Amino acid sequence: MSKRAREDQAQGSSKMSGDQSQGTLLLMKQLKELNKNPVEGFSAGLKDDQNAFVWEICIMGPQGTDYEGGIFNAEMKFPESYPNEPPTLQFTTEFFHPNVHENGNVCISILHAPGNDEYGYEDASERWLPIHTIESILLSVISMIHDPNVDSPANVDAAKMFRENKAEYRKRVARCVRRSQDA
Repeated sequence: MSKRAREDQAQGSSKMSGDQSQGTLLLMKQLKELNKNPVEGFSAGLKDDQNAFVWEICIMGPQGTDYEGGIFNAEMKFPESYPNEPPTLQFTTEFFHPNVHENGNVCISILHAPGNDEYGYEDASERWLPIHTIESILLSVISMIHDPNVDSPANVDAAKMFRENKAEYRKRVARCVRRSQDA
């Protein structure tokens, strides 16, 4: 490898660790703020104290919803490019909802990559912006639980059941709530 190639590689590596350091500092600041001023409805913290990029999340089923009484665990993973790119959020507890894929991945606008939507469904301002925080993401998830977007479902079966057979939908969600309490 030439001297120039080694310098370029070292510079790229340094930039990546600089980006990672910036992301780590920002995530730790947000963790400190959440610990200092907890928000009702969820708790969040590092999965491993040595890695600021993977968080454990616990969302309490919001009052007045079919999910009330549930204790739903999730994992939030942040890319090294955070805050320029969004994290992913995946329920690790069974969660039946129109805007949650069967594998638990949450599908809401603010977790979609920044910029214009290739399908024209979302405005760029609805998608990820670096100003979003863990708190704003989780408050959006709680809002999603309250008010599913059945016009753009991640889980078509859940959306169809929500629209066409509310009683069956409620039974399915109640089963998830019971299982979350036993976990």
